[in-house]
Amino acid sequence: MSSSPSPRPTALVTGATAGLGAAYARSLARRGHDLVVVARDVERLERTAATLRADFGVEVEVLPADLSDRAALDRVAARVGSTEHPVDVLVNNAGFGLRQRFVDGDPADHERMFDVLCRAVMVLSRAATGAMLPRGRGRVLNVGSVAGLVPGGGHYSAAKAYVIVLTESMAGELRGTGVSATVVEPGYVRTEFHARSGMGSGGTSALSSRIWLDIDDVVDASLDDLFAGRPVSVPTRRWKAVSAVLDVVPRRVVSSVWNRMPSGAKRRHPTPER
Repeated sequence: MSSSPSPRPTALVTGATAGLGAAYARSLARRGHDLVVVARDVERLERTAATLRADFGVEVEVLPADLSDRAALDRVAARVGSTEHPVDVLVNNAGFGLRQRFVDGDPADHERMFDVLCRAVMVLSRAATGAMLPRGRGRVLNVGSVAGLVPGGGHYSAAKAYVIVLTESMAGELRGTGVSATVVEPGYVRTEFHARSGMGSGGTSALSSRIWLDIDDVVDASLDDLFAGRPVSVPTRRWKAVSAVLDVVPRRVVSSVWNRMPSGAKRRHPTPER
């Protein structure tokens, strides 16, 4: 950490070494932000930081942390809430999926999912807004998912539903304060996420290219919405249409259809190893 303050704003990104998190870090650096990058893998964090410094000439602080560990999460929360070296933008991106059902999956896996996708978002969002409100400025971006609108997407959908509702509630409470909260609800995005979760990431057909999103399109659209102060960001018109349909179709119908789809609940099964 630099001893003298930088003239640039600072953004903290969780899950910053891969997928959406790495893309958020690069886009924010390109937009003139210094960075605090958070992830579990120290070597990968250091490589990410070195690349960002070389490519964009910004300051990058490395903060290794497993957000499912409460002591580690508290360290990240302390950094987010720092008044000496303030964080201007928080991106809660860290997450993972489970290719297993909730009812007979590994309880420890589901507890870790809750800690990373829900508890960490709550703790860091609270720490960020607590520090931002006295300054009268700051932004929080929480990564949700269209899956959070689907009753039938397993524990992942339930966790993302929490993120969506929490962020929309924060946005209402923060209105008029100079601090804002935005939740991004992407559809399928081509990242390492699906491979790590044991799922496919789409093919190369014309249909697949329309369904699956380019990572930079998601990141750029959601950051534009974040800085415009919009509480909800659904990148691309096609996924906005899907989101609108999911909002109006009865939930029992969505659940029934999703649970019968080969790409939906049927593909999840207990996995002893990840």
